[in-house]
Amino acid sequence: MKKAMKRTLSLLLAGILLVSLLAACGGGNGGQSNPPPASNPPASAPGGSGASGGGTDAPAPLEGEITFWHSFTQGPRLETIQAAADAFVAENPGVKITIETFSWADFYTKWTTGLASGNVPDMSTALPNHVVEMIDADAIIPMDNLIDSMGRDRFYEAPLTEMTAEDGSCYAVPLYSHAQVMWYHQSLLDKYDLEVPTTWDELYDAAKKISGGEGGNAFGTSVPMGTNDMMATRFLNFYVRSAGETLLTADGKANLTSQAAIDGINYWIKVYKDCSPTDSLNFNVLDQATLYYTGKICFDFNSAFQIGGVETNAPELLDQIDCAPMPTINKGDPQVGYETSNIPMVIWKNSAHPEVCEAFIKYLYRPENYVPFLLSVPVGMLPALKEIAEDPAFLSDPTVQKFTHAKDVISKAVGEGTAIGMESGPRPEAGLLTSQGVIESMFQDIIINNTPVEQAAKAAEDKLNDLFETLG
Repeated sequence: MKKAMKRTLSLLLAGILLVSLLAACGGGNGGQSNPPPASNPPASAPGGSGASGGGTDAPAPLEGEITFWHSFTQGPRLETIQAAADAFVAENPGVKITIETFSWADFYTKWTTGLASGNVPDMSTALPNHVVEMIDADAIIPMDNLIDSMGRDRFYEAPLTEMTAEDGSCYAVPLYSHAQVMWYHQSLLDKYDLEVPTTWDELYDAAKKISGGEGGNAFGTSVPMGTNDMMATRFLNFYVRSAGETLLTADGKANLTSQAAIDGINYWIKVYKDCSPTDSLNFNVLDQATLYYTGKICFDFNSAFQIGGVETNAPELLDQIDCAPMPTINKGDPQVGYETSNIPMVIWKNSAHPEVCEAFIKYLYRPENYVPFLLSVPVGMLPALKEIAEDPAFLSDPTVQKFTHAKDVISKAVGEGTAIGMESGPRPEAGLLTSQGVIESMFQDIIINNTPVEQAAKAAEDKLNDLFETLG
């Protein structure tokens, strides 16, 4: 599999643009909180990074220089990570941490091109699909010892399972989680005397009414299909998952021609034609989100990064936004899990100082560091540690309190979903499914060229399966 992965890296680099985290960041005013319960304390770390007394032999001081790549390129998140690194170095004067930031797309290019030459960091953040490829490339090390030393039961089970390879080792540790849910503007619902939709048909009817409203200056929703992003794949996945199916089958094949997939393609084309701005044919994630931030669309599908985006772009609308669970096909259908992102950290195999990386990761999870980091995008980043979800410093944040309902909706969704294509566990095909723009090109072909849906879907399915064959 390692050789096969190397053969596909050049293919993956052509046109790759994995999903970006939204550029908006909410402000946070977190503070120090109570430590974890005594029955499950955080493991000690050497060199002052969480070590506790009780032994006669003091641990050896930490020494070494590490490079940390992360994709928190915006304001408060970047600042809280840098502050934690500075404090860690102050406690461990033999350590130096160099932090470099990259967008998610740039990070992917950086590590895949740098892998052969060894130009990779000691530790980094990643996206779930990145981790699968890193495992296949034999580029990162298992983190079970770190997880166990911190207390495995302090972490939620689903993120650890998602990052566990076929050999049974967990190769990443989750930093935070979020999930895709349905966001709406209550003022637009009130204007058109609408209830929050619970089914896809109800969503279409509501979106069409808003889009066609007299004197209206907003669309019901927007269907983004830009080929430099994965938004159309995401939207189709929502519908197909609600039908109990997946875009990637358990045996690693693309699923675009089942009845559920065809119904989903037809649904989003209908919504695009009747309820969406024409320009959304080429929208990426930020184009799409900005419409919601500014109240130009009523409904959108995203994480709670929407809160910070509205606060930054149109704070007067902040009292009018909320979220709800994803629509279902039939009223009362159970939620089956749509899309969850568990953003992890990894330690690279070429690191000369993995012990420094482990100690720093533990340090990041200390409440006085971790809570302010989470509150740099309140509700947008939900805790990976169970006790922090009940921590008074986290819960007392004004934004967390204001959007308690949204937090509860998203927290439930986090426990029900997975990354796209990873419903049956980590698969390298999931990265190709979301990164190559095949589904986005399919939608554009149908709309621009009037290609029949079944024909376009079959061509896209075949193209994806051909790409999957390159994985060996």
